[in-house]
Amino acid sequence: MTVGTPTPRSEPTHGVRPPDPRPAGAVPYADYVRLDTLLSLQRTRTDVPAEMSFLIASQVMELLFALLRHEWTIAGERLDADDVVGATDTLRRSVRELDVLVSAWDLLATLTPGEFGAFREELGEASGFQSHLYRHLEFLLGIKRAGVLRGYVGAPDVHAELERALRAPSLYDRALDLLARRGLRETESGRPDPSRPYEPTEDVERAWAGTYTDGTHDLVALGEVLTDISERWTRWRERHLAATLRALGNRPGTGGSAGASWLEQTVRVRVFPELWTMRTLVEPSKS
Repeated sequence: MTVGTPTPRSEPTHGVRPPDPRPAGAVPYADYVRLDTLLSLQRTRTDVPAEMSFLIASQVMELLFALLRHEWTIAGERLDADDVVGATDTLRRSVRELDVLVSAWDLLATLTPGEFGAFREELGEASGFQSHLYRHLEFLLGIKRAGVLRGYVGAPDVHAELERALRAPSLYDRALDLLARRGLRETESGRPDPSRPYEPTEDVERAWAGTYTDGTHDLVALGEVLTDISERWTRWRERHLAATLRALGNRPGTGGSAGASWLEQTVRVRVFPELWTMRTLVEPSKS
């Protein structure tokens, strides 16, 4: 141990607390969650009662998108470090957060076409499809489409962030790299171009099936939590489709989006596809 000048402590010793920087009379909880700021963000544009529910549901989803991005970024770093248990724990926590995200559609489940139409024009060109946090989650899940970046050219910082995410390995890419490092895949680790849409392969399907057949505990746990995420993501899209059909029918979506017709296509696409298709190949357990 090197002896030197002690590092100054951030708080004094002998049980003496530092001065409280909060204003006198501030409630600690309100200060911690920035409650005044949070409650100042619900600014509706009409007097239609249903608009407040629509606005808060949208804000709640954005907060959950940010939380999931945080969790999946940490999980990817842990997979890169071969910390499978740590990555799985983080992903398992994110499954509960995805459940909350899916349930957020309950706030809009009873929104009728008349109620939505009463404030829809005030949204202008705004559309949920423009959420850069949602796009970042898609990229983390391996749903890579370079064309969506065009919608963010007017926001250089956001565009740069999404371009980095597009070109980086997805969460699934990192899991498959782990299988390669374990010697469970025939091909070398890493896709040549992670910015391209993911295409399922028999090599990956066999690797997962072999892992489940052998009962490799940490990798099976990883596979199962990734399957949970895939399932919840499909549920979220299904609820999005249902809410859109209830509020809009087959009209075009806000901001000129395709609305229900586009959502119907996305519902049919599962992320982490081999974790679903490999299940017919898994041999029965001998234990």
